[in-house]
Amino acid sequence: MDSTTHFSRPSMGLLNLNEGDKRYQLTRHAPSEALSPFVKHFWVVSWDLNGLDPYPQHVVPNPCVNLVIERGNTFFFGPSGRKFSYLINGKGSVFGVKFKPGGFYPFIRVPVSSLYRQPMEVSGVLDVSAESLEERLLGDGCDADKARYMDQLLCAHLPAEDAQARLVHNIVQQIELDREMLRVDDLSSSWNIHTRKLQRLFNQYVGIAPKTVIKLYRLQNAADLIDRGLHCDLVKLSQELGYHDQSHFIKDFKSIIGSTPEEYVNSRKNLSSNIRTGG
Repeated sequence: MDSTTHFSRPSMGLLNLNEGDKRYQLTRHAPSEALSPFVKHFWVVSWDLNGLDPYPQHVVPNPCVNLVIERGNTFFFGPSGRKFSYLINGKGSVFGVKFKPGGFYPFIRVPVSSLYRQPMEVSGVLDVSAESLEERLLGDGCDADKARYMDQLLCAHLPAEDAQARLVHNIVQQIELDREMLRVDDLSSSWNIHTRKLQRLFNQYVGIAPKTVIKLYRLQNAADLIDRGLHCDLVKLSQELGYHDQSHFIKDFKSIIGSTPEEYVNSRKNLSSNIRTGG
């Protein structure tokens, strides 16, 4: 398995990542070649905020299943359709496995949409208890060794490669990279797949609808550009993201991020001002 890889950008859904970097450490680790058709990476978040205020990290989800190993809360979690927040407090760590879009379905062979707001126990997939994983992966030790252990555990339950899963991953990758891909009908035409079949594929392999996946990537992109101070002209930003109706952009942004684009820009300005003046 490859050694630790430190990713700097893109944020991959972590809002205000520069501020988060001051509160916790995030590393990502590549899977072995055998596991790479299914797993995007392993990730480890660790922090020590003892004596400091808790920090809420806001996340725009990717269309991926995550195995999250956290004290008392270890589950496979399906993708969500909007921003969520994790309160970082005290001292601790979380270990995770991010599966590729479509990459978790071959392990369970049931629609990934069944995980929506209904996380899955680890024991039914990996034949280990949540408690044993927490003891093995949340204690002292090298993050790379922990990732290697999890890689070996998943490889022991490795399913056969699934051509449909690979197809779905490629479709999601196009959504991520092609800013002009804003409508499910366009996606259907691009892949010569009927819209209803495309929706069934996403229900089975991704867990959320293609329309939702398109919105997640477009609005994550917008928030990331604002976070990095690369875009404050919101009309121009919406046009660059393919929105021809400003009100549609505002509605989508608020549905995913939880605030309007203008409110989000102002919150970033206020945060920067507080940091410069000592808060």
